[in-house]
Amino acid sequence: MEFSIIIPTYNRADELRETIRSIAKLTVAGDWELLVVDNKSTDHTRTVVEEECVSFPAALRYLFEPEQGRYAAINAGIRAACGKIVATTDDDARVEPDWLTRAAAGLEALGCDYVGGKVYPLWKGARPAWLPDRPGKHWAVLALQDHGEQPLEFGVKIPWPLGINTATRREAFDRIDLFDNRLGRKAGTLRNQAQREWHLRARAAGLRGFYVPDMIVHHVVEADRLKKQYFRRWYYWHGISRAILFAKLGVDMDSPDHSRLDFSKVPQIAGVPRYMYRTLARHAKDLVGAQLRGDAVAAFEHEVWLCFFAGIARQRWSERKVVIPSPQVSVS
Repeated sequence: MEFSIIIPTYNRADELRETIRSIAKLTVAGDWELLVVDNKSTDHTRTVVEEECVSFPAALRYLFEPEQGRYAAINAGIRAACGKIVATTDDDARVEPDWLTRAAAGLEALGCDYVGGKVYPLWKGARPAWLPDRPGKHWAVLALQDHGEQPLEFGVKIPWPLGINTATRREAFDRIDLFDNRLGRKAGTLRNQAQREWHLRARAAGLRGFYVPDMIVHHVVEADRLKKQYFRRWYYWHGISRAILFAKLGVDMDSPDHSRLDFSKVPQIAGVPRYMYRTLARHAKDLVGAQLRGDAVAAFEHEVWLCFFAGIARQRWSERKVVIPSPQVSVS
């Protein structure tokens, strides 16, 4: 089989139905399959899959994964997948009809191990003034991505791909294993570094991936994610996730893709590298300055960094006695 598509899902049965119907419109050369991995849903997810299976143009399989976590579900899907190319998306995504075709063409033309592409928003609520309708710092919070119109190498020119829009050669997973579920989202959390951790390991093993601009997915952005409260919470869990990554790989929590220090030798206070407290003071000062200027956008950017640091401080305090390893991945 040429392609396997994996959708992890949790209690979004009606949204999932629309995603499946979007995928049913794909134009695909060769055999393919869709695997829906139910991560302990309590709604009618299984019924939706069984109903959509009747008219779906390819093999549509339902899997149940009892371990909570998006990446536990994705790992289960990868283990069960039959395709040479494994693509992932979300249960609230809409794909372009040529999505898989563009992914396969990118893998072939660029001679790489994985590809990812654009993720555009489908706004389900009024976009607030502090959230730009264009690529920027806050797009990652909403799992949106647009790096322009030219192919670029992930981890070199741009950050890593988003799990909502990736396609990976099966042998890449055979080489470096699957995702770390501790770093992915679970019910009640917003952990968010599983993709980065996997790709850092992939780069250390010599695997390469590229952004393919015509590989396009649209992501539903619900109204409750367009509130500052959600962004504050996301950045807090982002800090927790980066602290877990720090303890595992010994990379910079503020800039893990370009880490240059051996953190096993960097002085720490309460488990946090000492220099980060200077960064904390700078952001606090700049927050006050932005508020006095009436610059709400800049003030909020400094505020969410403080939320990020709060997550780091919480996680590092709980693991302050854990010995930080020397860097285990090759970073630039």
